[in-house]
Order: sequence, then C-alpha cells, then structure tokens
Amino acid sequence: MRSARRFFPLIVLVALAGFAQQPAAKAVYAVTYIDVFPNFVADTNKLLLDLAANSRKEPGSKSVDILRDVERTNHFTIVEVWENHAAYDQHLMAAHTRNFRDKIQPYLGSPFDTRLYNLLQ
Repeated sequence: MRSARRFFPLIVLVALAGFAQQPAAKAVYAVTYIDVFPNFVADTNKLLLDLAANSRKEPGSKSVDILRDVERTNHFTIVEVWENHAAYDQHLMAAHTRNFRDKIQPYLGSPFDTRLYNLLQ
C-alpha cells in the first residue's frame, strides 16, 4: 500500500497531462455549391479560376478544386481542403475571397451553399 501512495502523484500527473493535451487540429473540407444565371457562366469561370489560384497560395491551403456540372453548366462546386478550421477562417477573411464574393453576387441564381466536413478517424 505504501508503494502505491508513493506513485499516486505521478499517476495523477500523467492522467492530467492526457486531459490537458489539445486534440490535433483536423483538416477541414469545405464544399461550396454555386448556381449562376446561364448568361454569366464565362464570367463565373474566370472568377472561380482566379479564386482557386489565389487560395492555393494561402497558408494552410492543402487543395482547391473547381468543378462544373456536366449537364447544368451554370452549376459549379468548389472543393477545398484546409489544414484546420483557423486556416479556413483566415481564407474567408482574405481580400481575394471577399473580392470574389462581391463580384459574383450579381451572377448568382441562388445563395452559396457551403458545407464543412472532417474525415472520420
């Protein structure tokens, strides 16, 4: 019993250290669906390609891909992977992201539909 008492403070410290550790920051997957009026497809293509090029240069960017629906060519999807939620939040505040959202507003047939995901582990 005496030896257990001697190690008890060490056991408590190890247990508390486990609780104190922050969970590893998880990558954030952002999928944004964009629907524009058909007469703005060419302008939207350019805006999206510029957004992707600028976003790929940001800290925390893992990938940015732009997809266009095969049959409904005025429907686009942005698929982004960010190191963590903080990097994604910084991306949303970046000047080029705000500029993109301002410029595309008149082209939109419906509001942005953005969904955030994490990988299951």
